[in-house]
Amino acid sequence: MDNLLLLAALHPVVQVGWTGWSIHWSTVIGIAALAALYLWRASKAPESGTPSGAQKLSYFSGLFVMFISLNGPLHDLSDSFLFCAHMVQHLILTLLIPPLLIGGTPGWMLRPLIKPRSVRAVAKFVTRPAMCYLIFNVVIIGWHLPVFYNAAMANHNIHIGEHLMFMASAVLLWWPFMSPMPELPRLAYPAQILYCFLTTLPMSVVAIYITMADHVLYPAYAAAPRIWHLTPMMDQRIGGLIMWVPGSIIFYALMSVVFFKWVARGEDSLAAAQVDWIPTHN
Repeated sequence: MDNLLLLAALHPVVQVGWTGWSIHWSTVIGIAALAALYLWRASKAPESGTPSGAQKLSYFSGLFVMFISLNGPLHDLSDSFLFCAHMVQHLILTLLIPPLLIGGTPGWMLRPLIKPRSVRAVAKFVTRPAMCYLIFNVVIIGWHLPVFYNAAMANHNIHIGEHLMFMASAVLLWWPFMSPMPELPRLAYPAQILYCFLTTLPMSVVAIYITMADHVLYPAYAAAPRIWHLTPMMDQRIGGLIMWVPGSIIFYALMSVVFFKWVARGEDSLAAAQVDWIPTHN
C-alpha cells in the first residue's frame, strides 16, 4: 500500500491541481499594473463620468481570466504536459481576454495616448482592418511554426514574449468590432461580417496542418510525462481540433450577432425614414 501511495504521489497529474496553485510573479506584476493604470485613469474621468459598472466588470473580468489562464493548473498543463491545454490557453488569450479589456475601456481613457500627431498616425495605420487582420494572423501562423513554437517551449522568456504578442495582436484583431474611439472607428456591419469570415480562414489552415500532421510537430510534448493516457499524437490532434472548431465557432457566432444587429439597424433606419414621410397637420 505504501508503495502504491508513493507511486501515486509521483505521478505527474498530482503536480496539477486547483488547491496548489503555481503563481508566476511576472504575470501578477503585469496584471496589477494594468489594474492600477485603469483605476488611475478612472480617477481622472472627465465631466461625462467614470467608467460604468458594466465597463469595470468587463475590464476586471478580463484581468481575472488573464490571471487564471497564466497561473495555476491550466498554465502547468500547458507548459509541462499537454499541447491541447496550450491551445485552450491560446484561445483564451486571443479570443476572450482582449474583447473583455476593450469592452471595459472607455474611449476617453485612451484618447490622450494618441494626442501626439506621430502616435495618432501610427495608431490609424495599425488599426486599419487590413493591418489588424494581417498582424494578428502573421503572429498566429508564425508562432505555430515548429521552429518558433519549440523555441518558446525551450525558453521561458521567449514564451512570455509569445503570449504578449498573442494578446497585443488580438487587441488589434478585435478593434474593428469594438473600437471605443471614433478617431479609430469600427467597421460597418456588412464589413464586420466579411472580416469575421476571413478571420476564420488562416486559423483553420494552421489548425488543419496541426491536426493532420503525420508526426509530432512539437517535441517538448512528446518528451513530457503522459497524462490521461493521451499519446503525443492524440494530444496534438486534439489541440489542433480545439484551435479549429471552437475558434471557428466563436467567429461564426459573432457573424450571427453582427448580422442581427445590422438587420435591426436597418429596420430602425427604415422606420425613421417612414416617420419622416408622414405628413403633419397643424
